[in-house]
Amino acid sequence: MPSSQLQVLNALDVAKTQWYHFTAIVIAGMGFFTDSYDLFSISVVTKLLGRLYYQVPGAPKPGVLPINVTLAVNGVALCGTLAGQLFFGWLGDKLGRKKVYGITLIMMVISSLASGFSIGYSAKSVISTLCFFRFWLGFGIGGDYPLSATIMSEYANRKTRGSFIAAVFAMQGFGILVGGIAGLIVSAGFESHYHSPSYAKDPVSSCPPNADYIWCIILMFGAIPAGLTYYWRMQMPETARYTALITKNAKKAAEDMSKVLQFDITSEPEKLEQLYVQRQSFGLFSWEFVRIYGLRLLGTTSTWFLLDIGFYSQNLFQKDLFSSIGWLPPAQDMSAIREVYKIARAQTLITLCGTVPGYWFTVAFIDIIGRFWIQLMGFIMMSTFMLALGIPYHHWQQRAHRIGFIIMYTLTFFFANFGPNATTFVLPAEIFPARLRSTCHGISAAAGKAGAIVGAFGFLYISQEKNPTLRDPGYPAGIGKKATLILLSGLNLLGAIFTLLVPETKGKTLEDAAGEAIELDDEVPRQSA
Repeated sequence: MPSSQLQVLNALDVAKTQWYHFTAIVIAGMGFFTDSYDLFSISVVTKLLGRLYYQVPGAPKPGVLPINVTLAVNGVALCGTLAGQLFFGWLGDKLGRKKVYGITLIMMVISSLASGFSIGYSAKSVISTLCFFRFWLGFGIGGDYPLSATIMSEYANRKTRGSFIAAVFAMQGFGILVGGIAGLIVSAGFESHYHSPSYAKDPVSSCPPNADYIWCIILMFGAIPAGLTYYWRMQMPETARYTALITKNAKKAAEDMSKVLQFDITSEPEKLEQLYVQRQSFGLFSWEFVRIYGLRLLGTTSTWFLLDIGFYSQNLFQKDLFSSIGWLPPAQDMSAIREVYKIARAQTLITLCGTVPGYWFTVAFIDIIGRFWIQLMGFIMMSTFMLALGIPYHHWQQRAHRIGFIIMYTLTFFFANFGPNATTFVLPAEIFPARLRSTCHGISAAAGKAGAIVGAFGFLYISQEKNPTLRDPGYPAGIGKKATLILLSGLNLLGAIFTLLVPETKGKTLEDAAGEAIELDDEVPRQSA
């Protein structure tokens, strides 16, 4: 039977790894660098915000953010991200990947810079302004998820597509790492100038007047890498799959990819017309979609949701975990600037040892082992390590065992990233039809951010200790960190079960993986497994 594949799409599928692949990875990946930098850098400066704007004179401990403010600062960007994933995911299928790609980047740059400008000196005005701009920062970040994944999947070749998409997402690890390094550099510079005493020695001098510049500089730095990629992002042509399969412009698709691949490609408009007549045309809200893709969408949304509950809750309260096991000194024994340095150092070490290697292990092995097995293994290993941390939690709090705790905690992040944190990003970009690919990826990613919101909002409450002396003022009693880790272990095990709904896509063309492959003399589309 004649092949359904247009020459332009086949040329992309069989293309050897070329310079344009790496260019696309860097251009799309720098967006994710900025995404992760901005979303996670806030954890470096949260304690500083409490000291600056919520200090109670004469209190035995430094000021901390009230629980409602903590939830707002940590969660508002996640809410914006969720909204952006849904909106820009849908828009990417309606207007094209490239047209929307520039909008999200501009929003990220402007909002990232604006996040560092505190309007006024009162706590209310500063926090309100910060939350406002961080919501719109998240909105732009949200659009980058479905668009970057879809663009990379539609540019990549069949053999190494998984590695290329995972490499884009792996830039998130560098973003988190640089966020920690920025915190180290900025706080070290300020500390060398001010030489502030600890809070216990001098509560007033422990937080110098210009310390607010620290969090402003750290948050604003995230705009730089995004701004540097704007020109090259706008120079990328629209993906051939969108141009040919959705706008039905075979000539334009062939012209664009001829320039990218640097050889002539036949446009085949007649063949495209035949394919379009036979290609599926049902919409997202139809019984046909539910019948063919419903379980797949359930699989991608549920696994991403369950993963992000644990992934984001650990990142957002890891500074409290380090304090509870003694890796960070008590707050009153440090100056405000020193506390930023210590938190940034802890985050940098965890990221360097566990997070970044995990991402790149996925890049190396995803097209060898496969998406399904990496995701299943990752969930199971995360569940195992969290259980091993949670059940003997008081054992790990003892000074002699703290290094062991850090190693185990690092391994949970390693297997999150050499596991579902990467594969939940890759799979939705492969297993849905081209006309709904960006939308379905946006829905899957939004489900993940819903899980992140549960982690950021809910777990700040439930992870609080029952003993009032072990929790920050104003926080109600929760189930404690031990029970929280055990609960997260169970959620990861549930994620392993829902992974069974997701098909393997290793070595398949996008059309085969998405169930769109047809034969020209067939009367109906041939659905792929």
